[in-house]
Amino acid sequence: MKKNVFVVMILVISFVSVFETFAGGQKEVSGTFEYKNTVDYETPIALEIAAQSDMDTLGYTQGTQPVIAYMPPALEFNYYMAIGKGIEGLSEEYGAEYFMLAPQSGSDINGQMGMIQDVITRGVDVIILSTHDEQAAAPLVKQAVDNGIMVIIVNSDILNFPTPVHGVVGYNQRNGTYKLGEYVIMKYGNSNIKVGLIEGLPGYHSTERIGGFVDAIEGRTDFEVVASLSGGWNVEGGNIAAMDIMQGHPEVTLIMAANDYEIMGAQKAVEGLGRTGIILLGNDGDTACLEEIAKGTVHATVNTTPFIMGQIVMQVVIDGLYGKFDGGFVETPTVIVDKDNVLPYLQEPDRLYPKPSMVY
Repeated sequence: MKKNVFVVMILVISFVSVFETFAGGQKEVSGTFEYKNTVDYETPIALEIAAQSDMDTLGYTQGTQPVIAYMPPALEFNYYMAIGKGIEGLSEEYGAEYFMLAPQSGSDINGQMGMIQDVITRGVDVIILSTHDEQAAAPLVKQAVDNGIMVIIVNSDILNFPTPVHGVVGYNQRNGTYKLGEYVIMKYGNSNIKVGLIEGLPGYHSTERIGGFVDAIEGRTDFEVVASLSGGWNVEGGNIAAMDIMQGHPEVTLIMAANDYEIMGAQKAVEGLGRTGIILLGNDGDTACLEEIAKGTVHATVNTTPFIMGQIVMQVVIDGLYGKFDGGFVETPTVIVDKDNVLPYLQEPDRLYPKPSMVY
């Protein structure tokens, strides 16, 4: 198993070779670094007391080139690659040493844990981490923090990570889909809408995303949830769930999914069944979904701006290393995107991953 982990590690280092950064298992202090701040972000919200690590125990030496590891849960998710593009771009601008390290599959929890252990041993200054298993990662996160490594959790709005961390950066999932609910009320209210929901896999993220939308329409007589099924976070699952919803409840006129992959699967189901007039709503801001919105086959999504999230987490990191970030949760922006405002996003391909399939 360990041999396979290290083979994957060699394959997935995408931007800067980690082996050039380290010597003899320890980080080299190389070059000089000048503090910069060009990205604004919201005032941090305090983490729960037991979840906030002491910012004064960092091992980084100010003025030296910081070494930063971005560790998403897997390479198979374009969303995390888009976050990485934001981190990479700002790290290049600032002159920080940066690399990304992740297993291929999001189900390879052991693989990610082995990579975290290796990065700790090599002695980076910062770990920007997103994981599908907080409990498994917690002992390693504690080890990193105890070794003076800054740990920032990205793409999260959880204020109580199982062990203290230096900060959390991400969008508020419930608030994002609540805005989506407000959007459909404004655009389609008073129309007797029958709603089908496609959840993600059971857990916090699905609960928050579906919950925000339901909160927005709750108590209204013009919206009624008639079905809710899991789509497993993927296109195939979304397709199956939407098929089952529409066949079991032919009165459904709106389907909201917990992520863009699921709603794109639902779009295929709508097309396959020859249905028309079904409002399709997603969440993420995936490039392919933005293109479907431009074509008019998906109606809207919560664009959680992953590239901007990457830029913000990188700025938080630099601010933290220089004593200008005291910890807490930094909320990143969300915007409802439909056919009326999608083109400006597709016209900035360098802020998307993957890039659009055509020039807009």
